[in-house]
Amino acid sequence: MTLFAWNLALACVWAAALGELSLVNLTAGFAVGFAILAVARGLFGASKYFEKALRLVEFILFFVGQLVLSSLRVAADVVTPRHRARPGILAVPLEVRTNGEITLLANLVSLTPGSLSLDVSEDRRTLFVHVMFLHDADACRREIQQGFERRVLELLR
Repeated sequence: MTLFAWNLALACVWAAALGELSLVNLTAGFAVGFAILAVARGLFGASKYFEKALRLVEFILFFVGQLVLSSLRVAADVVTPRHRARPGILAVPLEVRTNGEITLLANLVSLTPGSLSLDVSEDRRTLFVHVMFLHDADACRREIQQGFERRVLELLR
C-alpha cells in the first residue's frame, strides 16, 4: 500500500472516529494522517511522497497568488479610464513533453485572467498564448516558463 493510500485510510478513520463524514473532517484527518506518517517515515523506507506533497502545496499557493495578482491587474485595467492592455499572441517554447504536462500547463495559463492558451504546435514544442498585457514578449515568455512550466515539471516529474 502506498503512503498516499495510507494517508487516505487514516483520513477515513479520523472521520469515522468523529462520527461525521464531511469534507472538513476528511481534510483534518488527511492532515493528521500526513503528520503521523511523517513521524513514522522510517518504517516505510524511501519515498518521495512527502516531498511531492509539499511541492503540491507550494504549487497551489503559487497558482492562487498568480490568480489573485492577474485578477487585480485585469480589474484595474477595466475600471480605470486609461487602458493599459496591449493584447498579442506569444509563442512559448516548451520543456514539458507529455500530454498531461502540456494539458496542465495550458489549463493553468488559461485559468489565469489576462491569458488564454490557443494552440500547441504540431511538434508539441511550442504553446501559443493570447496575452492581454504584452508589453515585453521575452519577460512574458519567461514568466510562463519559469513560473508555471517549471512548477509543473517539479510536480509531475
